[in-house]
Amino acid sequence: MSLDISKLGEIKGLLGACLVDSDTGLVLGTEGGSKFDLETAGAANVEVVRAKLQAIETLKLNDSIEDILITLGKQFHLIRPLEKSPNIFVYVVLDKKAANLGLARLQVKAVEETLSL
Repeated sequence: MSLDISKLGEIKGLLGACLVDSDTGLVLGTEGGSKFDLETAGAANVEVVRAKLQAIETLKLNDSIEDILITLGKQFHLIRPLEKSPNIFVYVVLDKKAANLGLARLQVKAVEETLSL
């Protein structure tokens, strides 16, 4: 079992990141976030994931979430359920001015591939 998300710290503009169990809301690991309450944010985003999954089911889309992007005035919030364990997701908060969103998505995916549960 490897839950090491420390490589997320290399993402330019990272404000904080965590690994969250969407069944329980439990944060399994964090990176950065000294100015950001990752425990609360991670748990709150469980509801975002659940709502999107419900919408997919209601619409009978027969699909899954690759990632969810929330764009705020000053931040990007990226939620990425793990492909191998969709009940676990990576949650990343980025400074909108400093981050390259495309590159950040690639870096999150690369970290996901190193995780094993």
